[in-house]
Amino acid sequence: MTHGKTKVSTASLKVMADWGIETIYGIPSGTLAPLMEALGEQEETNIEFLQVKHEEVAAMAAVMQWKFGGKLGVCVGSGGPGASHLINGLYDAAMDNTPVLAILGSRPQRELNLDAFQELNQNPMFANIAVYNRRVAYAEQLPKLIDEAIRTAIAKRGVAVLEVPGDFGFKEIDVDAFYSTAHSFRDYTSSPINVADIDAAVEVLNNSKRPVIYAGIGTMGHGPAVTELSRLMKAPVIVTGKNYETFEYDYEALAGSTYRVGWKPANETIKEADTVLFVGSNFPFAEVENTFANIENFIQIDNNPAMLGKRHNADVAILGDAGEAVNLLLEKVAPVEESAWWNANLKNIQNWREYMTKLETKESGDLQLYQVYNAINKYADEDAIYSIDVGNSTQTSIRHLHMTPKNMWRTSPLFATMGIALPGGIAAKKVYPNRQAWNLAGDGAFSMNYQDIVTNVRYDLPVINVVFTNTEYGFIKNKYEDTNSNTFGTEFTDVDYAMIAKAQGAVGFTVSRIEDMDRVMAEAVKANKEGKTVLIDAKITKDRPIPVETLKLDPAFYSEEEIKAYKEKYEAEELIPFSAFLLAEGLESKVAK
Repeated sequence: MTHGKTKVSTASLKVMADWGIETIYGIPSGTLAPLMEALGEQEETNIEFLQVKHEEVAAMAAVMQWKFGGKLGVCVGSGGPGASHLINGLYDAAMDNTPVLAILGSRPQRELNLDAFQELNQNPMFANIAVYNRRVAYAEQLPKLIDEAIRTAIAKRGVAVLEVPGDFGFKEIDVDAFYSTAHSFRDYTSSPINVADIDAAVEVLNNSKRPVIYAGIGTMGHGPAVTELSRLMKAPVIVTGKNYETFEYDYEALAGSTYRVGWKPANETIKEADTVLFVGSNFPFAEVENTFANIENFIQIDNNPAMLGKRHNADVAILGDAGEAVNLLLEKVAPVEESAWWNANLKNIQNWREYMTKLETKESGDLQLYQVYNAINKYADEDAIYSIDVGNSTQTSIRHLHMTPKNMWRTSPLFATMGIALPGGIAAKKVYPNRQAWNLAGDGAFSMNYQDIVTNVRYDLPVINVVFTNTEYGFIKNKYEDTNSNTFGTEFTDVDYAMIAKAQGAVGFTVSRIEDMDRVMAEAVKANKEGKTVLIDAKITKDRPIPVETLKLDPAFYSEEEIKAYKEKYEAEELIPFSAFLLAEGLESKVAK
């Protein structure tokens, strides 16, 4: 037995360190005083406190740290306003099944329930999203609840919230009165796959004429196997938005993703297919947009039984690991030697790629977002990490970033909270200090969190920040063009973001012409490789990226005048409807009749 005493807050840090926690993000406060004191006098632990300028950044960085493959992220917020500032990041974690620990300050125990200064009933704010949500009852309990919160967050892949009265951490406990369960933790293993379900899927796939593979996040790490299966059964690959990095950008049968944040080929192919192999995916628009309305056979693979049949009725349901299931299918599916369906898809995909390349490689004129991506693709390291904000930045990055499995691409995919990219860049550099990290954001999203550029500078976390400045909430404005009689409320005043970056100690660049883009990007990347945080304020046009969910290309649905106007607006003169490629291969279109 070891004798002696230690502060409760020090014991809690030891528990965190035992779980591998390296960083706590937040802002100090009176209600967090014991924790801050323990962080400042560490002897047996070495957990960094990374001070941000807004608790929202703390929560988002903690969440993105896990998304980028790091250790469990921890964020702290003072009792009251600090705790409430954490909400956006924690809600993103909940919707994206991401483990995170949030420690909330609170009034000292004797002041609780007296309507004290900044006193809130905080736990209910997180009740509907947290997998663990407690207020510590007495001081000696804190280390145990820290351990339990961490274990639960990781095991249940969600948000753990722990409210700590402000005087508890100062109290002492015996040094042998607490322990960590980190050494006992074991990850879940997927259920053994039922071979009968594989055989049922094989029978359907062998008899399908127009198959597609819908590859969700469950296929991450299994891109080569999915690609092999795609070629074997002559099925183009549709991906979800957050799964692009799983596949080589130049894979000839990569059709992109469906709906608004997607590619033209995927939106057309899904309407013409007869069979979907839906692997490890949770596509949230499937039901509301009736994505699979024309599908005759739906095969789903997922390691979570709650997901089977959630988005569409599954004719065949396979419970188990996506990679294992794909490999089993590879062993049994009959190879298809020749396929008109495959040929039509390859030509349609190539047509789309030529269109994107044309936009990206313009050589002069007012800068568009496309040429910014062209410069990024040219100068980015082959294993670059991308932290992406929501809206147009998400939509355009999955079209124009030429990624491979060596890259990482993360955002807020389901909650889609603006301002996620800058905190994500901070987290990316914490996890991978020797890899190049990019923060790509529109000026609307960037304006929410740009005060934390100084956090990159202060903690030597050099990120390349690219701000697509068009003085509007572009994704919303574009939607209003389709739904509203006007676009009121979507535009705002221009800001010199390069100057703001310089004021925070970063290197700032501004560019507004295509012919200057290459030089500016080269200089920015050079400065970053010298260890500097940089920002490129790309003053782009207000051109709307082509809305692939409402294509107006097919004469079966639109007049010659409508098609001409659509092509002129989106510089899409060379785009051909998928039905034309099907017809050229001797196939009839299901929709264009």
